[in-house]
Formats: sequence, structure tokens, C-alpha cells
Amino acid sequence: DFVSDLKDHLLSRLRHLDFDGDKQEFTPEEHNELWLLNPERIVESRLIHINYTTYDIQRAHNCLWTDGSSFLMTLLKEDDPDCHPFWYCQLLKAFCIEVSYSPGGVSGPKQTMEVLWVRWLGIDLNYKWGFRKCTLPKIGFIPEDRKSPAFGFLDPSLVICGCHFIPAFIDGHTSQFLQDGTSVAQSPGQADDWARYYVNM
Repeated sequence: DFVSDLKDHLLSRLRHLDFDGDKQEFTPEEHNELWLLNPERIVESRLIHINYTTYDIQRAHNCLWTDGSSFLMTLLKEDDPDCHPFWYCQLLKAFCIEVSYSPGGVSGPKQTMEVLWVRWLGIDLNYKWGFRKCTLPKIGFIPEDRKSPAFGFLDPSLVICGCHFIPAFIDGHTSQFLQDGTSVAQSPGQADDWARYYVNM
């Protein structure tokens, strides 16, 4: 449910819960404490701007289209030192939403929240990569039928920067990631995805 998942995301931010990659779920009663004001007038942005710091401590800037052609990276908060340090996602939409949060029945002020709607990618655990092996990280889209959600929402302030993926041509295409039917994550007429990508570094 798009609206229910959106409210889960917004509530987790309003309650200042740390983002760890896992979806936070709230009860219908907690959902009722959050009002989406003027839902028919939610502003959708076609372009977002990301400021970030480069590896040599310089300021840089990304301009990213919200049409499924752009990809982002964000930090994965995981204590395991052997775990890959980043999450990757495909940017699908960007919204500006007016909300009012009333915890415990106490009316709160109106505020505007920025939200990214994304499609998640995960690291290929069966592929060995690294500088010693002279290979790039390999990732792939998370299937819809898995417990981990294939789609989700992201706070723009958690985005590190845009990133460039190289299709792993040897792995070919697959239609197993998405359920039957058209998806906004794919271009018109597109019926499949690249099975894997390399993360360009």
C-alpha cells in the first residue's frame, strides 16, 4: 500500500528513528496521528539537486532526473565490519508533502517534508570484489517477492551522491525481479532489467 508505506516512512522521521535500511511499521492508530494535507496537491519534482563532498575534500553537485534513469547511494548503518558499507537505489520520484503530526492528540504545526521514492538494489554476496581482486562491486535489484521490500522511501538528506552503474553484460537480462504488469521503474515498452550491475568507482 503506497500511502501506508509513505506514512510509515514519514512517522519514522518525525519520531527521529535512525534509518537502518529496514522498514519501520506503525499501527493504524499511529497512522491517524499523521495528516497528509492537500494530498491531491502533492508536489512532484522532475529534477533533484544533491550537494556532496568528493574524495579529495572538494564540493560537488549532482542534478538527477526522477524518471528512473538516475541512481543514488546512501550509507548502510551496520556494525559488521565485513558488510558492504552502502545501500544503492534507483530514483523513481521526488515529492514535497505538507503534513501535520499530532502525537497523542496534540495538534502539531504544518510542515513540508521532502521524500524520495526509490527501488532498492542489493550487493551480490556470491561475487568477490575489491581492490586486491581488481574488480568492482556487483549489485542487483531486490525481487518483489522477497521479504525485503523492492520499493521504498528515502530521506533526501541521507543521500551521499548520485552513482553510475555499468550493466554486467555477461549476466544478461531478467524479468524475475518485478511481478507481472507494467512498472514505473521501467521505461515504456521495457519488459525486463539487467540482472546485475557493477558499481563504477
